[in-house]
Amino acid sequence: MGGRPNIEIPLLNLHGEINELWDEINAAIQRVLRSGHFVLGPEVEAFEQEVANFLGVQFAIGLNSGTDALTIGLKSLGISEGDEVITTAFSFFATAEAIIHAGAIPVFVDIDPETFNIDPECIEQEITSRTRAIIPVHLYGNPAPINKISSLAQKYNLSVLEDAAQAFGAKHEKGSLTHNSKQPSTEPRVGSLSQATAFSFYPTKTLGAYGDGGLLTTNDPETAKKARMLRNHGELQNRQYTHNIVGYNSRLDELQAAILRLKLNHVDNWNGLRQNAATCYRNLLENVSGVRSPTHFYGHIYHQFSIMLPPDAREGVASYLYDHGISTKIYYPKSLPALYGVRKTYTPESDNASKSVLSIPIWPGISPGSQARIVDTIRSALECHLPDD
Repeated sequence: MGGRPNIEIPLLNLHGEINELWDEINAAIQRVLRSGHFVLGPEVEAFEQEVANFLGVQFAIGLNSGTDALTIGLKSLGISEGDEVITTAFSFFATAEAIIHAGAIPVFVDIDPETFNIDPECIEQEITSRTRAIIPVHLYGNPAPINKISSLAQKYNLSVLEDAAQAFGAKHEKGSLTHNSKQPSTEPRVGSLSQATAFSFYPTKTLGAYGDGGLLTTNDPETAKKARMLRNHGELQNRQYTHNIVGYNSRLDELQAAILRLKLNHVDNWNGLRQNAATCYRNLLENVSGVRSPTHFYGHIYHQFSIMLPPDAREGVASYLYDHGISTKIYYPKSLPALYGVRKTYTPESDNASKSVLSIPIWPGISPGSQARIVDTIRSALECHLPDD
């Protein structure tokens, strides 16, 4: 009787990272335990300063999750009941969920099929008198075209909250303009160019905690002040039991902050290794019929390496890889309008991506031998599952 196959190549393998940093991780944990501070203490304060310096922003607010970062980000920007927020039709549920938590209405627009990111050409036609903000998502670690989006936002007096849950450490091209500045920056990092940006530190992310965690960044002191209040029950900073607004319990804990401080020193190297692995995949897949590799764009750090397959072959290919010990994942099997059961806009590219995309294993330490095995297995799977001409 056949059993569950042994997964020899997972979608993500954190063991190498943990083994590499084992002694430092233990030292950081011991430091926190001996300090007696566990919530909003010196580790969170130090991490916020260090990550702000790393990203090139003035303020960084540690939070409980990337979802909370989106919700608190929207509320800190003044988004409220009945407002419309334009976002991509192709993302994780939390992107739209946060809009609804803020009391606003998500308006979904289509993606550029080459980038998987929101198509700026589709945004303007959906702007109405109720539109208050745009949420671009840097999907799979690929920076969205923030200059074009920011130009539209400035034209219509809209806020921009970036969803960078999958893109920590990614960079924009040289010459990108910072928010409210006409001076081009030198390779600015994602999270430094808009009014606010939300990050996730879920363990699978390019900078991952060993539990939940999130971050909101901004260069606006009022947005930062409100976010700090919202994360701690609406309490004024340094004035315990003085609550000016109804907030949340969304505080990054000291243990996670200590681990993130340690890992922050390695993230550029790890992202570089992800980019090398993506290049290796692209070369290996070049002559595999029926597969479209993701187009490489400047700054892409490959949180996921997502290939496109014929829709009628994807399920068979994924099952074939699973049976041969290789894990895959579909990010995402439904576009957000379909998931919500609404159709505010026409989003054929998002719908097509949801039927065709398949993410294959990638992490900083994946070996070229494992990648070659994965691609050979994909080739064999397609020979079995591509329809005959």
